[in-house]
Amino acid sequence: MKAFKYILFLLLIAIIGMAIYIAVQPNSFEVTRTRTIKAPAPVIYNNVIDFKNWASWSSWVEANPDMKITLPEQTSGINGSYSWEDKDGVGTMKTIEAVPNKTIQQQMQFADFPASNVSWDFKPNEDGTTDATWTISGKDLPFGFKAFATLMGGMEKQIGPHYERSLEKLDSIVIADMKRYSVNVDGITQHGGGYYIYNTASWKISDLANKMQEMMPKVGRYAMNNKIKMAGAPFTIYHKWDEENNAVMFSCCVPTTEKVISSEPDILTGQLKPFKAIKTTLKGNYVNLKEAWETAMKYISENSLMPEENGSTLEIYLTDPMETPNPADLITEIYIAIK
Repeated sequence: MKAFKYILFLLLIAIIGMAIYIAVQPNSFEVTRTRTIKAPAPVIYNNVIDFKNWASWSSWVEANPDMKITLPEQTSGINGSYSWEDKDGVGTMKTIEAVPNKTIQQQMQFADFPASNVSWDFKPNEDGTTDATWTISGKDLPFGFKAFATLMGGMEKQIGPHYERSLEKLDSIVIADMKRYSVNVDGITQHGGGYYIYNTASWKISDLANKMQEMMPKVGRYAMNNKIKMAGAPFTIYHKWDEENNAVMFSCCVPTTEKVISSEPDILTGQLKPFKAIKTTLKGNYVNLKEAWETAMKYISENSLMPEENGSTLEIYLTDPMETPNPADLITEIYIAIK
């Protein structure tokens, strides 16, 4: 009997000691993780701001595929939300503030625990990467919450590894999404032609992209500075393509509503006559243009069509890369004149 009383006494001391230990634990917590992702900040922001994307990179979902996720009508932007249910209870997350491409502020409520603040910060780097920082914090923690956190090993141990794994998955998903592309041959069409202003150059094929990035803005600036009304998207005309000698002759063009008399010697005026063409559309990064051209030429060959000798070959850029952070959303049309 004495031994039993002694054991009870020791248990009571242990319980009191544990209660004191829990009571003196901090009344707040913060867990944060940062990952450098090889993607522009807007691409990462656009994924994170929409809760319908979270299940694809959530470490908690990966660990518990039976977790029930409920998506309301609004999942994106301020007031966007979602909820989940697992063996530990029901949780909700809601976006309360956001600065596009920079920060996101959210509030998380899980079971009967006090609400936690969740924040995202997207910091662009000079090399084109982005530091994505994910933080969760809470304050004025009640005894029950501190007891739960203590028994589970602390919030850092509970959340930190999940944040690391989730950011790792987010990284791979964003990179894969940026590589997404499609090539579609739209078939025979009629290009309407029209006036355009342009500059032209003969250059190495291997340096074509860099040269175009230098030339195309000059034509665009000339049009804007002289209040010239544009008649559509900018385009490139390929006059000569010589793979063997790594040489290309091309013009960077901006279509105009009428003939323009240029005041600068390196800005010229041209006119495309209407022509019949095979139209091919690339949706995705410009690095896939070679495949798009090859697909178009294969279509012409397989359908016994004949390219027009000295006919027009165009790339029309329907989307502005400066306003399209995800290269998967770029749209380019290819026109090859046929007889």
